[in-house]
Amino acid sequence: MTGYGIASFDAGTTKYTVEIKSLNSKFLELSLRIPKNFSDKEFQLRTECNKQIERGKVSLSINVEKTDATVKAAGINTQLLKQYFDQLKAVSIDLNEPTGNLLQLALGLPDVVRFDEDSVSEEEWKIVEKTFQQALKNFQQFRADEGSVLEQDAKHRIGLIMNNLAAVAVEEPKRVPVIRERLNNFLAEAAGRENVDQNRLEQELIYYIDKLDITEEKTRLSTHCNYFLETLQSADANGKKLGFISQEIGREINTIGSKANDAGIQKLVVGMKEELEKIKEQLLNVL
Repeated sequence: MTGYGIASFDAGTTKYTVEIKSLNSKFLELSLRIPKNFSDKEFQLRTECNKQIERGKVSLSINVEKTDATVKAAGINTQLLKQYFDQLKAVSIDLNEPTGNLLQLALGLPDVVRFDEDSVSEEEWKIVEKTFQQALKNFQQFRADEGSVLEQDAKHRIGLIMNNLAAVAVEEPKRVPVIRERLNNFLAEAAGRENVDQNRLEQELIYYIDKLDITEEKTRLSTHCNYFLETLQSADANGKKLGFISQEIGREINTIGSKANDAGIQKLVVGMKEELEKIKEQLLNVL
């Protein structure tokens, strides 16, 4: 799921900033952007992220900003600079080109200017690690806050589905008299009312209505919705489980719609499908 956390620490001559961002992903995809002199700490950072961040496309960056000019002073490789300059000058003369900006050009070539990157002291690493843990805590809090909002939204939409299911239960008994009247009128027009075998008609009617019965589907749908709410309350990461339950909810809704044979019930089914699709979209953000 999406998340964001940032933390900073100002040590006087140096400011440390740790930023953690994540996007939706089925698995944990961790990308680190850290200073070169912290490279030996990469494994430790990855291990901690694996423990606390279950999944998501996660980006972790550590920025070290030197506020003292003497601390971040750079060294110049004078020998390499002279070699670059002499070669550039020879090429310029050979091509009859001006040589006015060759020094500036040479300074921009690789390895001429070297910024001092001292190894990380234990004291400095403790500062960075503490800042990292604070950023991770802020990141998890962001996820928890977002998760709370998603939980309330999912509860609301499951409630709407169950309200529509209750309305289906009210509409369902009305179908039988309508179907009976429809068949009677059809047979009366086709064969004449006096030629209709009422006993046979009742048998066929019972068979036809049994095919349209949605009692089991209503029961299973109600059970799945309650199970969804129960799972939602769990402290464990149940994003995938909720996804499976939502698929079962969808199957029962579709079956009710296909067996309804009633415009009023079909309208309620469409409303349930709409709410379920919104739930499925939100579940992409749930661990």
